[in-house]
Order: sequence, then C-alpha cells, then structure tokens
Amino acid sequence: MNKLLDRFLHYVSFDTQSKPNVRHTPSTDGQLKLAQALRNELTELGFSDVTLSDKGCVMATLPGNVAWKVPVIGFISHLDTAPDFTAKHVNPQIVENYRGGDIALGNGDEILSPVMFPVLHQLLGHTIITTDGKTLLGSDDKSGIAEIITAMVRLKNSNIPHGPVRIAFTPDEEIGKGAQSFDIPAFGAQWAYTVDGGGVGELEFENFNAASATIKIVGNNVHPGSAKGVMVNALSLATRFHNELPADETPEHTEGYEGFYHLTTIKGNVERAEMHYIIRDFDKTQFEARKQKIIDVAHLVGKGLHRDCYIEVTLDDHYYNMRDKVAQHPHIIALAQQAMKDCDIEPIMKPIRGGTDGAQLSFRGLPCPNIFTGGYNFHGKHEFVTLEGMEKAVSVIMRIAELTANKSK
Repeated sequence: MNKLLDRFLHYVSFDTQSKPNVRHTPSTDGQLKLAQALRNELTELGFSDVTLSDKGCVMATLPGNVAWKVPVIGFISHLDTAPDFTAKHVNPQIVENYRGGDIALGNGDEILSPVMFPVLHQLLGHTIITTDGKTLLGSDDKSGIAEIITAMVRLKNSNIPHGPVRIAFTPDEEIGKGAQSFDIPAFGAQWAYTVDGGGVGELEFENFNAASATIKIVGNNVHPGSAKGVMVNALSLATRFHNELPADETPEHTEGYEGFYHLTTIKGNVERAEMHYIIRDFDKTQFEARKQKIIDVAHLVGKGLHRDCYIEVTLDDHYYNMRDKVAQHPHIIALAQQAMKDCDIEPIMKPIRGGTDGAQLSFRGLPCPNIFTGGYNFHGKHEFVTLEGMEKAVSVIMRIAELTANKSK
C-alpha cells in the first residue's frame, strides 16, 4: 500500500498546471518534466515500448502472460492539473484513521468540514490525503497515474492471467487539448478506460457537450460629468449581458443531466470589457440552443449601440457527449461493471458533469469510458483522496485486465 502512496506523493510534487490559450502542447514545462520522469520510471520498471512523444504523451506496454489471443486494452490518465487553482508547492497532509469532524488544512486557516462536504461522513476510519489549504492536491489526475502504474506493476509481478495492456499519460486534458495529439494507431488498443473519475464506484460513459464563449465588449469612455448620450460603459453592458442569461442555469443551481452557463472570468473598464463563459449540456440540441442564446443576448444588449461600440462573440466547441460512441460497445461497460462487483464495489452509473480525454478519443475511434480514482472536490484547495479508494481503483484495473483475458479463452 505504501508504494501506491509514495508514487502519488511523488507525482503531486510536480507543478503541472496547464495553461489555456497557449498554442503549443504541452502548454507548460512542468507537464513535460513529469512525463520525462514517468518515462524513466516505466523503463526502470521493465515495461515494453516505453515512448514519450514531442507532445508530452507517455505510452508503455505490459505484455500479456497467456498463450491465447486477447484484445489489447488500455488505461489512460492525464498529467496536468486544472488552471482553476495553483498547483505550485503542493504540500499534502496525510490523515490516518479519520475519526470525523473538521480537518485543519495547514495552519488551520482553512478546514475540510463534513458540514460543507458530507461525503466525509462515509469515510470514517480511512486514510485521507488533503492539501494544506494553499494549493489544489492534484489527485485529478495524478491519483489515476499512480493507480495505473501500481496496477501494472502488481500484474507484472503476479500470476494473474492478462493480455497485453497499453497505458498512456496525456498532457493538457484540463484545457481540452491533450487528446487532439493522441496517437491512437500507435496506442494500438481496441478500447480503453480513462482513470479520471471521483468517488469509489463511479463508472461513466456520458459527458457534457462543451464549448467556451468569449465576449468582447467595446464601449466609449468620456468624463462622467459630460457623459450623457456619449458614454457607453462596457462594464454596464457586461452586467446586462450576464443578467439576460437564465439565473438558475449556472453550476451552483444544476445537477444530474442539467446543463449550464458558467461565467469563469470578467475583466475590464468603461472602455473595454471581456467575459469568458463555459457552456455545458448533455443534449446536443439543447447545447446548440445554449450557444445560440449567447449570440441572441449579444444582439439584444448591443442593439442601438454607436457604430464604434460593439459586442463580439467567439464560440469554440471543445468536446461532445461520448455516449453514442461508447454505447455501440456495451461489453466495455459490462466488463467494468463486472470488475467492480468482483471487487465488492457497487457500480455507480452517472453522467460526468465535465469531460475526460475519453470523450475526444471515443469520437476518434477509441471507445473510452471513465472509472473512479477515489478523489473528491477536484480543482480547488479542498481537494482530497482516500488511500482506500486508490487501492480499490488499482484492484478494478487489475480485474478488468484479468476478465478480458478470461473471456477471450
């Protein structure tokens, strides 16, 4: 068990926060440093076909140990952490045998409380790895990396029957770019699983359709004392724009299959303002309607503006719901469900209120549902993971490989 924890703690020491609006991949040097360290580790562990692409993607093979032909399967996790919160100088805390109540993060200015995060009530007696309240943890998705490598090492050192298994660690998942440069033919798997989910038992093959919207507003600034009929306040227009969107269709008011508009940043002054939204919906028709709503609101708020003042909208699709692609291969889901049940884990089938590399890969021909890592509260200072959850993920990965071999006899 300690080896799994040691790996995880080592990986989170790398600052691999990805950076949006960067043309090259990986978007940050820290990701490449972790990729190089993983390449070296996998080589030292004796895995085959260890490669590191110029785009920062690491791949390797665990050869099969059975005489019969078994489909090549894969497991994938990502190197980067989210741009939402700093990942510099991550200082993990280990709380053994959690007894309930608040957990002080660092010097105690921040706490991890079961009042705000009720899932803690279910984790009594567990070993919980938290942040010190100053950074995110990086369980998304370094726990997945640690789990995949640990599972492969244990398979390699056991007599458990398995076919060839390919593993990959990708950059820039959090900004939707890593899978674009993923070499599916080189990977060579018939199907794969991203290990990039949350609580124990999660098994997902539905995700949001995702787009981003950038709204640039150009106004006109003059002295407020003589502004009547002349000033066009870009910040006021931005406020009007936001208020025209449905107030109850935001992340803090939605769950399950409900979509949303999410204002992630707003900046500017009287002369110019810029807003960034992410747009999410599981239903493709409603997704397109949400994008059209952004355009319609821009026309409404911009109506009658002086010709030198305007509102400009840029929409960019990131990924689509992989449900239709994965559903064509029901045995992939059934295999993961059976593996979880064999490990005394009740599968929790739920939509991903986000995305994974698996969404893009599924549309590119590699069916790729998502399984849990044992982590919670991703992308912020309250992120944590349980060692027991990580161990269960390792067991499920190993069991999927074993079942794939046994069903191929």
